[in-house]
Amino acid sequence: MTDNQHSPREVLALCRQKEIRAIDLRFTDFCGGQRHFTIPAEQLTEETFEHGFAFDGSSMRGWQAIHESDMLIVPESQTCFVDPFMKSTLAMICNVRDPITHQTYPRDPRNIARKAETYMHATGIADKVCFAPEAEFFVFDSVRFDQREHEGYYHIESTEGQWNRGRTGTNSNGYQTRTREGYLSLPPGDSLQDLRTEMMLALEDSGIRTMGQHREVSTGGHCELDLKSETLLRSADQVIRLKYIVRNVAARSGRTATFMPKPIWNDNGSGLHMHLSLWKDNQPLFSGSGYGGLSEVAMFAMGGILQHAPALLAFCCPTTNSYKRLIPGFEAPVNLSYSYRNRSAAIRIPANSGPESQRRFEFRCPDSSCNPYLAMAAILMAMLDGIQNRTSPGRPQDKDLYDLAPEERLGLTGTPSSLEESLAALVADHDFLLRGDVFTPDVIERWIQHKRDDDVKAIAQRPHPYEFALYFDC
Repeated sequence: MTDNQHSPREVLALCRQKEIRAIDLRFTDFCGGQRHFTIPAEQLTEETFEHGFAFDGSSMRGWQAIHESDMLIVPESQTCFVDPFMKSTLAMICNVRDPITHQTYPRDPRNIARKAETYMHATGIADKVCFAPEAEFFVFDSVRFDQREHEGYYHIESTEGQWNRGRTGTNSNGYQTRTREGYLSLPPGDSLQDLRTEMMLALEDSGIRTMGQHREVSTGGHCELDLKSETLLRSADQVIRLKYIVRNVAARSGRTATFMPKPIWNDNGSGLHMHLSLWKDNQPLFSGSGYGGLSEVAMFAMGGILQHAPALLAFCCPTTNSYKRLIPGFEAPVNLSYSYRNRSAAIRIPANSGPESQRRFEFRCPDSSCNPYLAMAAILMAMLDGIQNRTSPGRPQDKDLYDLAPEERLGLTGTPSSLEESLAALVADHDFLLRGDVFTPDVIERWIQHKRDDDVKAIAQRPHPYEFALYFDC
C-alpha cells in the first residue's frame, strides 16, 4: 500500500478489508511533536473526513488559550497506513481547523507547509518542489538522564560505543566502533544492521519509498535512513512517520532511538540533509550547464538559502543542542557557502546527481530535531525569494573550509553559533516568510517567544555538569 492514493471511501473499504477496529488520528503540534487519539473504526465515516473530530488545543505549548481551547482535527485520507505497532489500527495524519469557522488553523504546521506550496504555484516560478531527506539518528541500548535542583546528568549505554571496549561487566566483543570511524562499517562492528533493515522495510510497508540505510560515522549506534524525493507536504509527512517508525522499531528490540542532533561529545552529530529541486510542467528547473551541472535558477535558489540561512536555522536547527553539532570538524556544514562535492559547505552539489531529471543540491544544515513542516516551508520560501531577486550565491568554495588560511576566509560567513543568534536573525529577517500569508506575524512571534523562553533561557539558567569540572575548585 502506498500513501497519497486513498479517497475517504477507499479508506473505509480498506478498513473493512483489513478488519480494522481502531482509527488513530494524528497531528503535529507547533513544536514538531506528534500527538494522537484513537476512535473505534465505526466512528469514521465519509462525513467525518469533512467535519472532523474535536480536541483540546490548550494543553500544548504554543497553541490555544484555555478560554478558546476547542479545536478540530480533520483526517487526511491520503496519509493512511496500517500501524504495525498497534492492534488492528489504521493511522492517519490530520489537519487542524477552527471548530466555529472551519478555517485552517494558522499555527498548524501542516497548514503552513500547504500554504508554502500554494504560494509557489502563485509565483509562476515552479509547480512542484521536491525534498529528499537523509535522516540521521542514534540507537542506544539505554539512556538515563535527569535535571533537578541538586543534580544534572546523562548516561548513555551502547555496546557499539568505543568507551565500552575496556570496561568490565560488559559484553564487549572487541568490535566497538572507534570515534568517527563508524561510516559504512560491517557487522559485527555494525551491530544494528538488521534493526536498520527492519526500520527500512517497515517504512516501505507503510507506503514510504526509501533509498536505503547504512551505518553512520559516530561511535555508539549512529544510523541513517534515506527517503526518495517527494513534494514538500508528502516529504514532511514522511519524516514524521519515519521518526515514529524508527522509535518504535528500536523500542520493540529493547533499545532507544534519538533524533537529538549531538548526544555524544567529540564525535559526529546527526543531521537531516535535504536534497532539493524545483519543477515546472514536468521539467527540472535545476538542470543546466553552469557550475556542477546546475541552471541559473538553481544558483539563485542557492543564493536565497545562503542569504537567509541565519534566519532559516531558527526553524531548521531549532534546539540549543543543534549548535553543538554546528561546530568546525565532524563534517559539520558550518560555512555559508556552496561547493561541488564538499561536505564542509552548507550547500553541496552531489557529484553523482546523474541525468538532468535528478539535478539537485543538498542543504546540509538542518537536523531532525526540526519541525519538518516549518523547516521545509521556510527553505522553499528562501529559494523562491532568491529566484525572484536573482540573488547570487557568490563564488563556490572547493577547498577544505576547515583548513583555510586567514586571508582565504575573508568574505566567508559561518552559521550562527547558538540558537539565540539564529532567533535574532529571524527577528531581523523574516519578511520573505510572510509573503502569501505563509508564515503569519503571529507564527513568527510565537515561535521566537517559545524558543527563547522554553529553550534558550531554560538552558542558560541551569548549571552544566562540565562547569563543575571547570570551576568547582576556583
